[in-house]
Parts: sequence; structure tokens; C-alpha cells
Amino acid sequence: MDEANEGERDGGRSAPLPFRAAVDALRAARLRPQVEVDPTPAPKRLAPYAYALEATVVDGEQDLADGRLVLLHDPDGHDAWRGTFRLVTLVRADLEPEMAADPLLPEVCWSWLTGALQARGLAYGEPSGTVTRAGSHYFGGLAERPANSQIEIRASWTPREGLGGVPDTAAHLASWCDLLAQVAGLPPAGPGDASVVTLPQRRGPQPR
Repeated sequence: MDEANEGERDGGRSAPLPFRAAVDALRAARLRPQVEVDPTPAPKRLAPYAYALEATVVDGEQDLADGRLVLLHDPDGHDAWRGTFRLVTLVRADLEPEMAADPLLPEVCWSWLTGALQARGLAYGEPSGTVTRAGSHYFGGLAERPANSQIEIRASWTPREGLGGVPDTAAHLASWCDLLAQVAGLPPAGPGDASVVTLPQRRGPQPR
């Protein structure tokens, strides 16, 4: 895909106006500083237009969780989405042994996702996803490594469109960052929390 077409896909001037507005809102979103967010190449085949972000929750020099959020747009609509926009996410984090052993962990993690959206009063539909708990044990030359467990949340939902057919993508991004922070074990940001940063502007098409 050449640069002109890639620019159309990620919010360039030839992309549909609702998609451009939705991407601009993502780029201008103000987020808590512990979550470092950057643009990343978007998938090519999921929708006619796509924009993607990757994020890491950082505490000092330690990465506590990471994830990816993809905004999809099909101007003709999509039956499964019941709308023209869709948000798709992957969130991963290492677990403490006590938490990894909790049989209710998958249900709790899914409730963190829906709760993060509801806490910001966001309207959405058609949620779907999986919560996967994985453990690794090391043997032989790796036997000195401690066993570790990881949680992975894969999900998608349809953000309800507002004025001009544009969803409030900045608020959805903020709620996703709330989910990342919760999975990482950080305390929730208060409603008046001034500790926010602005997502850096993308300077041009990203290499593939």
C-alpha cells in the first residue's frame, strides 16, 4: 500500500469526514501519564479504514501491562457491528500468583472492561471477547526462572455514534486506558485528576 492510500486509511484528508474526526479526537485525547500511547500500523483487511494505537503502563522502569486499540470504520455499515465504527482491543499483563489462582478471574477482568466504559457514561453495543489466563513453567536450562502467569483480554465493541455520525473516541480511549491501568494494578484516576498528558501527534505514515 502506497503512502497516499495509507494516509486515507489512517485519517488522511481523503478519508471520510467522520473517520477523520474520530481519529483526530484520538490524537488529541488527554490521558493519565502512567499510560504511554503511540500510533502503530493498523491492520489492513478488517475494514476499509483503520487506525491503531499501542500502549504500555509504566511504573518507573517497569512495564506493568501493554495493549493495542484499533479503530475500524466501514462507511457502508457492518451487520455484525450494528454501526459504522468498531473498536478492537488486546490487553495483556503479568499476574501475581494469588490472583492467577482465582477461579473468578476471567469474569472479573471482563467486568473491568465493561465497568471502565460504564464509569465514563459511554454508550456502546455488541460487545464480544475472550479472557485468557496462561501460565508458564520453566525446565532444564531455564529452570532457575520463576513460574509466571499472564492474563490476556481480547475484545471488541461498537461505540455509539453522536453528532455527525462520530463516536466519542477520546472518551473510549480514556476508558481503555482505565482498563489498562486496572489490569496493571494502578489505583483509579479521580474525576478531577490533573495528571494527564496529550497523545503525541503522528508525524506521517508509519512504516510497515
